[in-house]
Amino acid sequence: MADTLDLQPIPDPAAWTCPAPLRDQPRIVMGHGGGGALSAELVRHVFAPAFGGDALAQLGDAAAVSLGGLRLALSTDSFVVRPLFFPGGSIGDLAVNGTVNDLAMSGARAAYLSCGFILEEGVELETVARVADALGAAARAAGVEVATGDTKVVEAGHGDGVFVNTAGIGLIPAGVDLRPQRVVPGDVVIVSGAVGVHGVAIMSVREGLEFGVEIESDCAALGGLVDAMLAVTPDLHVLRDPTRGGLAAALNEIATASGTGTVISEREVPVPPAVANACAMLGLDPLYVANEGKLVAFVPREHADAVLQAMRSHPLGGESRIIGEAVADHPGMVVARTGLGGTRVVDMPIGEQLPRIC
Repeated sequence: MADTLDLQPIPDPAAWTCPAPLRDQPRIVMGHGGGGALSAELVRHVFAPAFGGDALAQLGDAAAVSLGGLRLALSTDSFVVRPLFFPGGSIGDLAVNGTVNDLAMSGARAAYLSCGFILEEGVELETVARVADALGAAARAAGVEVATGDTKVVEAGHGDGVFVNTAGIGLIPAGVDLRPQRVVPGDVVIVSGAVGVHGVAIMSVREGLEFGVEIESDCAALGGLVDAMLAVTPDLHVLRDPTRGGLAAALNEIATASGTGTVISEREVPVPPAVANACAMLGLDPLYVANEGKLVAFVPREHADAVLQAMRSHPLGGESRIIGEAVADHPGMVVARTGLGGTRVVDMPIGEQLPRIC
């Protein structure tokens, strides 16, 4: 036996890869709609080459475009949530707030929406009316007008009651430039409140689970909160609403696009006890569970305290908290410091832990 060990160099964690058989699927799987790595590959390899264009290449929550001397934000989203009604909202609320929030993440205040309904033959008119009423009420609350729409009906068994698509348009104020490429090391990461609430609320009613207290979706329109932040300074670097794929997906998208690393403290990420207990019971990580009324912001350090104070003064940002920072190390990677003093990589999800949540 040799007296010395043959020590090999320690591999670079940034170069580690994990087998992902789903990526080799020749057919669409549920994960392709989950907002994670499979969704990104579908867009990058199928849709982006087919459509082309500089506006699409931004791949943000909304596209920033110029028209007639104006800077506009344009976004579209489809909603297939099951069930249609859940604690804290409905598919109608989601259809408005989801698109309004996508526009808000570019700094724009939504002005007009289009709305398309795909109805399954046999769905009750009362159900459609409830969805429409909720959608209209959410639009009025968000200060946006539904200006045009469309309705299609598919045969029984070829839908799931009601699907909704909304598209929105809004003006981007002068001096506002929100995109991940502006993130630099030293930027402070702020989250506007408790994470994982929406996804757990959907799962609890879908599966008939009880966690000792009713968990309500955080579904809300974030335009007013973003306005309050921009009133402090228009020099915010990037905003994202961590919907599909949760906070983990949003942070990974920003790290990849900016070429910076991100370090967060798990202890600082606000997770309500009910959500933490539900995730522990279901084997889920709250960082990967969807939200519908929260945002994550990368803010220059010199403005972070003032922006945080403005967020906490707004009804939708009372639980805002600094959770980390952008760093020069491990570009494109998100790392969490655990409560035990260690670190773990917070990777991009492959698909989605909880399908059909928006």
